[in-house]
Formats: sequence, structure tokens, C-alpha cells
Amino acid sequence: MDPPVGRAGRRLREVAMAHETLPRQRPSSAPAERAMGLTQSTALVVGSIIAVGIFSLPYSLASYGPISLVALLLATIGAAALAFMFAVMSRRMPADGGPYAYARAAFGNGVGFANAWSYWVTAWAGNAAIVVGCVFYVEHFVNKGGSAGWSIVIALAGLWIPAAVNLTGVRNMAAFQVVTTILKIVPLALISTVGLFFIKGASFTPWNTSGETNLSAIGGAMAICLFIYLGVETAAVAAGKVRDPERNIPRSTVLGTLASAVIYLLSMVVVFGIIPAADLAKGQNRASYSVAFNHIVGGGTWAGDVVAAAVIVSGIGALNGWTMICAEMPLAAARDGLFPAAFGRMSSRRVPAIGIVASTALASAAVVVSYLGTTGSTVFTTLVLMTGITAAVPYAFSALAQLKWRWHDDHRVHTARLWRDLVVAFVALFFSLAFIYYSRNTGDSWWVVWGPFLMTGAAGLVGIPVYLSQRGRMTEPRRQ
Repeated sequence: MDPPVGRAGRRLREVAMAHETLPRQRPSSAPAERAMGLTQSTALVVGSIIAVGIFSLPYSLASYGPISLVALLLATIGAAALAFMFAVMSRRMPADGGPYAYARAAFGNGVGFANAWSYWVTAWAGNAAIVVGCVFYVEHFVNKGGSAGWSIVIALAGLWIPAAVNLTGVRNMAAFQVVTTILKIVPLALISTVGLFFIKGASFTPWNTSGETNLSAIGGAMAICLFIYLGVETAAVAAGKVRDPERNIPRSTVLGTLASAVIYLLSMVVVFGIIPAADLAKGQNRASYSVAFNHIVGGGTWAGDVVAAAVIVSGIGALNGWTMICAEMPLAAARDGLFPAAFGRMSSRRVPAIGIVASTALASAAVVVSYLGTTGSTVFTTLVLMTGITAAVPYAFSALAQLKWRWHDDHRVHTARLWRDLVVAFVALFFSLAFIYYSRNTGDSWWVVWGPFLMTGAAGLVGIPVYLSQRGRMTEPRRQ
């Protein structure tokens, strides 16, 4: 038997060794909440990335022309860097909240709150953008005149149906996500393959229709293109809902992002190759994938109707996944004392009902306010750019956290892997900052041009009293 001093010394050494060798923070969810395996978490990533942004993207990019394809390729490189970075970080720290947890562990509660708040704004404002894009395709069937009142009604229905699904439990949400993801892939796969045979070279001229330099056009288009890759981090954010997170989160993040990238690149080449940019800018072609499919089948409207219906399903599926993410970030922050305790309470269905309802209500308000006195295209683009700015904040801080940790890890990490992770983090940081820089809207009105930044600033100001009220309740982050 060890003497008392010897036992105490050994215990202290064991604690120190554990702190040095096992610096990981695990998700704090109960096993019953872990309803997502590799298939479901990959479907969450694909379903969150491929929303309706890609279907409305050609219409939003028409003012730049086919040069937007270069911007999409660059955005894809940035998204791949982010996906790989989050895959590496989720192995090190498979914690609820993903980017929020990384920023908090690396830089403390103040930065952690700013990242949690910013990402929460990204999630619910992104839902507003997704549902506005979905309305474009619903109005392929109804409200063809584009009445703003009916557009708002359609958008609100699109927000609250996925919220209702989420409130019934994680298993139902996960099953719904898999089904809608499969349904959305079918029309995109058809357009991305069969459509390649219908491309006309003349459709790619003029290459740049913006009247700006090629560099400016690519930068402006890239800010919009980056929006369609929001979601690469969703498996990491939902770590508490994923089984075997250290294994499944990195795999689903990389697989989901790469699959989405292939579909994006091929389908956008087809749409720009079939419909000239001048035609894409016309209001009747805002549901551009339906128009492209009608060209492929040689006229008529039935094929376009099928695509429009599939896009609506896609939008509902994306909203289903993002509604869960809307509640997961506040849930993780509430458990750490950074958000009000109400966001951390679980319903009888083991879901954070307050977070789901509050986020959906805020998205609903954003839709109503944004529709007042402007067009659907401007609404969509402004919300897209605002969401991009608020997403770039946690992306950038995640990259900074990775740079900090890897730099301090240099004596424990193989040199090649160290430099690989540092380079990837630098690329992710560059694209995050470019995301913010290019997030100015186009137009003659001062409000329209700077609207994304003004809306982002207003959302940030609202978070200040929340932070001040929670300072005394915040727990100390576990350092890496």
C-alpha cells in the first residue's frame, strides 16, 4: 500500500498526464439523443449544403454572366478547405456546437459567445433565405403573379412545417432528412449528366456581363457562391446527435462536401450552357433549373414541373436540417452558461423546443420585413449575403483556433501533417475573410448595397445585452 503522500503524488501525476494526453471535450448528450449514424449525418451535411440556393443561384448570378463559374470553382476550393479543417478539428474536439466550441476553447467565453451568436444568426437568417428561394419554385405552380402577401404566406408555411417535424424528435427528423436528400439528388443528377449533351458554346458569351473587371466580377459572384456551401460544418455542430462522433463526423463532413461539390459544378455548367445569361436575368426564368430541364426534353412544361416539385422537397429537407442546427448552437451555449438557460431545456421528445420555436419565429420575422418594398430576387440576395457574413465569423475563428493549436502542437505532430493542417487553415481563413469583403450587394440604393452589413450589425447589437446578462453564469472553457 502506498503511503498517503505517495498516493497523493501519484494521483496528481495521473491527473496531469490525463490533461496532457486526453485534451478532448466530448459531447454532453445522452445516448438516447444520438439517433444519427454515418448515413444520417452525411445526409445532414448534403441536405444542409444543397438547399435551394443552388437552384436560385443562376438567377442571382445572371448579372455577372458565365464568369460566375470561375467564382463557383474558387468557392468550392474554399469549401473543401473548410470541410477538411472541420474534419480534423472534430477528431480533436468532438464537442456540441462545433465552431462555437472551438472558438471558446481557444480564445475564451467572450469570443465564444460572439461566435455562437453569429452562427445562430447564420442559421435562422439562412433559413429565411432558403425559404425565399423555395418560394420561387412554389410560385411555378401557384401565385404566378408574385403577390407579396401570398409569397409571405408560402414562406411562413415553409418555415413552420420543418419546425413541426423537428419538434417530434431526432429520429423523425433524421429519417425525414434522408428521404428528402435522396429526392433532391435525383433531378440534380439528371441535369448534371444528361444535360451535358445539350450545352451550346454560344451560351457562354459574353463571358462577363457585369460591366466590371473580371476580378471584381469573380469576387462579387464568389460571395454569393460561397453561400451555397454553408453547411459543411453541420455534422460538427450536431455532434451531440451523432453516434461515434470521432469517426462519423469527419467522414460525413468530407464525403458530404465532396458529393455536393461535384453536383454543384456539373449542374451549374449545364444551366449556363443551356440558358444564355441575358435570358437567365428575366423574371420568367428565375426557376432556372426547371427551364433548363424543359430545354433538355425538347419543350413543354411537364419536366420543369417535376424539377420544381423536387426543388420544393429539397428546400423543405434543407429547412428540416437547418432548423435542428438553429437549436443546437444555442443548446450547446446554454449548457456552458453563455445563452439563457431556456435554450438548454429539453422537451419530452428530447429536443430543445425553445430553440426551435425561437429560431423559426426570428426567421419568419426576417422574411416578412425583407419582403416589404422590394423584389424576391433582392430579398434572396440580401439574406444570402448577410448569412455569409455571419457564417464567416465562426469559420474564421475556427481557422484561427486550428492555427493556434497546431502551432503549439508542433512537438507532438508529424511535420507533414502539421504543415498540411496549417496550410488548410490559412486557406480557410482567407476564404472566410474574402466572404466578408465581397458581401456587398449590387444596386443604386445605399440601403440595398450595404443592407447585408447593416442587418448583420443590427443582429450583433442585439446580442450585447444577452452577453452582459449571462456573464455571471458562464462556466470556464476547457482549454486545449
